[in-house]
Amino acid sequence: MGVDLRQVVAGILTLTMFVMLGQMIKRDHFDSLQEKLPGEAQDAQLDSAIVIEKDGLVKLSKRSKGPWMEDSQELKPCWSRTAFDEMEQSRGYVTFSLTNGPEYHVSQIADAVVVARYLAATLVLPDIRGSKPGDERNFEDIYDVEKFMKSLDGVVKVAKELPNEISIRNLAAVKVPNRVTEDHIVGNVEPIFKSKGNIRLATYFPAVNMRKTAQKSSVDSVACLGMFGTLELQPEVNEVVDSMIERLRTLSRKSNGLFIAVDLRVEILENKNCHGSGSTGAKSCYNAQEIALFLRKVGFDTDTTIYLTQSRWDDSLSVLKDIFPKTYTKESIMPEEKKGKFLESEDSEFEKVIDFYICSQSDVFVPAISGLFYANVAGKRIASGKPQILVPADIPGTSAPVTSYLSPYVAKKNHLAYSCFC
Repeated sequence: MGVDLRQVVAGILTLTMFVMLGQMIKRDHFDSLQEKLPGEAQDAQLDSAIVIEKDGLVKLSKRSKGPWMEDSQELKPCWSRTAFDEMEQSRGYVTFSLTNGPEYHVSQIADAVVVARYLAATLVLPDIRGSKPGDERNFEDIYDVEKFMKSLDGVVKVAKELPNEISIRNLAAVKVPNRVTEDHIVGNVEPIFKSKGNIRLATYFPAVNMRKTAQKSSVDSVACLGMFGTLELQPEVNEVVDSMIERLRTLSRKSNGLFIAVDLRVEILENKNCHGSGSTGAKSCYNAQEIALFLRKVGFDTDTTIYLTQSRWDDSLSVLKDIFPKTYTKESIMPEEKKGKFLESEDSEFEKVIDFYICSQSDVFVPAISGLFYANVAGKRIASGKPQILVPADIPGTSAPVTSYLSPYVAKKNHLAYSCFC
């Protein structure tokens, strides 16, 4: 019985397509189990990866060995300061705190600015509170106060502190969901503000969802400004980040100064939430060995320099360093004279901020852990023209094209940042 060569070829192509489809489904899950768009066809994900290569959004770099990708052009804000209506007379004060690290800060700032703008209230400069008792800092310890206030000039009035006659204990506490809407403010915030005159705001996160929505709102421009146009590091912190990035580039001579940042924190990997959940059993976290195999299979050379967000070296990371000897955590590349202040205590706000901004500026970012850190680093990278975000996966076989693992936030241009930048 003869074999029809055309049937054999067709069978191979069909099998290959199913393997690719399986990987894309896993990759989309990584963004968030709660972020699925209704009625979305999985083959659209495959098409988007092909379009990316065709339209030049991502170009494979010819500068060095490995699947490095070129930066794209930095995007420009879609919002315009001239589009904001004239600021109304202040009617009271909105206070709040920045908590849980920089990935939360950008969202908390955006919500506070939206609420204060809608209420025509004065926004009070927030303090910064860490996850541990007593880990409290002033806003200016980490962020640039003058830049923050100037960015909101004419949009929201900002005060450095509450007037002496207003007691913090008398402020009405109000919770709002992340990406607060105008309807929520009208129904749940404005009545309390009118009754009490001043409020203390707290943002909660019912889901990690940084996808853009088709529905337009009058608060969109204000939210975009708050999230992407207000926060800059104060000079000393920025200098530390720059010096660490420069050190990583110096260590990356064989790859023309290019390096990878991987958000991999051992204490989170040990959390039960990192295991597969739901009927798909898809993964939301990857350990050091899995990241090492993933990077090799998509083509990164063993000379590649890797920065890890893990606070201190852990023995479980050795398997990654065995394959990629140039793997570092912050204590090995931070300037010696800065360690006393910025490595003063494990998991401090300073360390989280350093990780967030290095991951935002690296040549490639690999989120070994899904969640808000990944989502908001992705937003900063998209805005600055660095869409090289690779979502890890268990790759069958010995190799795979790097473009198959580009983050859906970029591949499908569905991140909120694409609504804010043009």
